[in-house]
Amino acid sequence: MFALKAFSLFVLSLLFINPKIKSEVTTIVKPVLSVLVDNSLSTKYFKQEENVNTLISTLKENKGLNDKFDVSLFSIGEHTQVLDSLSFNESKTNIEDGLQAVNSLYKDNIATTVLISDGNQTIGNDYEFTSTKQAVFPIVIGDTTQYKDVRISQLNVNKYSYIKNKFPVETLLYYEGNESVTTQFSIYSKGKTVFTQKVSFSPDKKTQTITANLTSSTEGQQYYTASVKKLKNEKNTKNNSKSFSVEVIDEQTKVLILTSVLHPDIGAFKKAIESNKQRKVDVQLIDNYKNQINDYQLVILYQPNNKFNSVFFQNTSNFMVVSGSKTDWNFINSQQLGFSKKAINQPEDYTAIYNNAFLTFLQKDIGFANFPPLEDKFGEVTITKPHQTLVYQKIAGIATEQPLIATFEETDKKYAVIFGENLWKWRSASFRQDNSFEYFDAFMGNLVQYVASTKKRNRLEVNTESLYPANSTINISAFYVDKNYQFDNRASLQLTFTNTDSKESKVVPFSLVNNSYQVELENVSTGNYTYKVTVTGENITKYGRFKVTDYQVEEQFTNSNHKKLQKLANKTGGKLFYGNQANNFIQELINNKNYYSTLKSVPKEQNLIDWKWILALAALLLSLEWFIRKYYGKI
Repeated sequence: MFALKAFSLFVLSLLFINPKIKSEVTTIVKPVLSVLVDNSLSTKYFKQEENVNTLISTLKENKGLNDKFDVSLFSIGEHTQVLDSLSFNESKTNIEDGLQAVNSLYKDNIATTVLISDGNQTIGNDYEFTSTKQAVFPIVIGDTTQYKDVRISQLNVNKYSYIKNKFPVETLLYYEGNESVTTQFSIYSKGKTVFTQKVSFSPDKKTQTITANLTSSTEGQQYYTASVKKLKNEKNTKNNSKSFSVEVIDEQTKVLILTSVLHPDIGAFKKAIESNKQRKVDVQLIDNYKNQINDYQLVILYQPNNKFNSVFFQNTSNFMVVSGSKTDWNFINSQQLGFSKKAINQPEDYTAIYNNAFLTFLQKDIGFANFPPLEDKFGEVTITKPHQTLVYQKIAGIATEQPLIATFEETDKKYAVIFGENLWKWRSASFRQDNSFEYFDAFMGNLVQYVASTKKRNRLEVNTESLYPANSTINISAFYVDKNYQFDNRASLQLTFTNTDSKESKVVPFSLVNNSYQVELENVSTGNYTYKVTVTGENITKYGRFKVTDYQVEEQFTNSNHKKLQKLANKTGGKLFYGNQANNFIQELINNKNYYSTLKSVPKEQNLIDWKWILALAALLLSLEWFIRKYYGKI
């Protein structure tokens, strides 16, 4: 009896202590089969929706395949996502993104990939050269027959032109076929032919580059359509035309960079500013300055010293100051510009912290914190006039409220200050980050546009594109400030857009996103549109127009790109199949000995109290003790 009670108490004590029990659980890990399905419009264009759905059902329901593999399904369009349902409405295809996504997701598994696609990629890196450890088995959908076709493969034109000037339009035509043909290339504007030229192709001459010099005769946004005449028996004519637009402007913003030193920043400023053809930059050393400063809408004063004295005295233009290691801060402080710096002759690195409360103009964060530091003389900045800070300084990893870039606006003048040199490193870093100078150049363009403008600041600004491809999402943003030019996040903005042909109008409210108002338009039919943005309760309206073209990049192909898919299979160690070879593909994978299950030991920790049988044992022992005592009359 004593032993029974002692054992019961021992079990209860264990439960109260609740030790952790460690063990190892062995599980069977199957190889992974990632199924990437092309969910783009080209699948619908090739009329392959039913075939693709049947193919997916076959893969999902095949017992042998699912016994051997863990099958995961993903859809690919502009982005890759877990497959829920297929719409075949994606307006872009990024095959390489899908291959990289599953390669990263299953990098520690035995895995392979099946790609169900026509092989026609419209965005992203070339998937033929993708780096993946997984063998890729493409299943080709769509027509692989080669048809006679002529298409506009590329069109190059500047966004801006000056009135009465000529501007070039460069068009690259591409021909697929086995016979010699002649057709006609034309450019139209407002229903009239403004350029035409005969073009000839042959099996040995498949490309033609045509340069048309058009005259910009009317100010404003002008729309054009480039078109190549249909060939006899040509199957796909949707790739025979392409729209473009040119903004014709009446004047150019002239910018002068006055510098005391030769520095890589000068070239970076010039390239970034002149990426907008509305702007022209002249560069002069201060030693060669000839008092022509008022010929410019904006003057950039690069690392000023006492030689700039006459410039500050004569200048009536808006200006931007860029300081650095060669700047004479005593001279700048004496100009009483509203900012000063107690600088010592010691350089300091300043990294950037984006200020998401910046309200002077709409400027998103382009990765400022990731850019290399700017360099200036060490010292504390003092500002005595109203200003806005675009980015703050970060010194030795410590965030400060000292401005790195600031803007000022007075009654008759605007100006900005960049407290540091080496912006050329920012431009280079932006290119490495985004594979383009576009974001840095746009940031510099926004800053220059604000400072150079002599117009009174508008309370409502609207950003749109002039052209949108068919089936694309149309993003329109608006920036609204109150009477004190402070961002107003309580306003109610509405967009009204009207098709100029059908006169059909729609009204859509804006949504507040961070420090701007945004609206997204989906499924807007092709045509020309006018729009107006209004602020409820205010007599403030902005007007504009845009065009939705019938150009759809997913409909530019005449057949599946099976040759490129074959190269992908060869490169990765896979094998190519066609849509009617699903059973062959399944047998290939089932019989492939490179894909096998493995045993994996997984450490497992469990609380003793989770073992329910021990609790039951304790209850049983106590009950048994009670019963024995009762039986022998001891209770």
